[in-house]
Amino acid sequence: MNKIRIKLIRSPLGCKPSQRLTIKALGLKRMNHTVEHNNTPQIRGMVDRVRHLISVEEI
Repeated sequence: MNKIRIKLIRSPLGCKPSQRLTIKALGLKRMNHTVEHNNTPQIRGMVDRVRHLISVEEI
């Protein structure tokens, strides 16, 4: 299965609480923190919700 690398590039402060919880569920804790996840529909949905706060690249 493909993997994607997700990096938090903008602060979730001032965002909706649901977006902050999505960032936390993705495992992102601080600015410039990077995590890798499998490319599943669930993760893609979460990425789509907060696409203005993160950068995504396929591995």
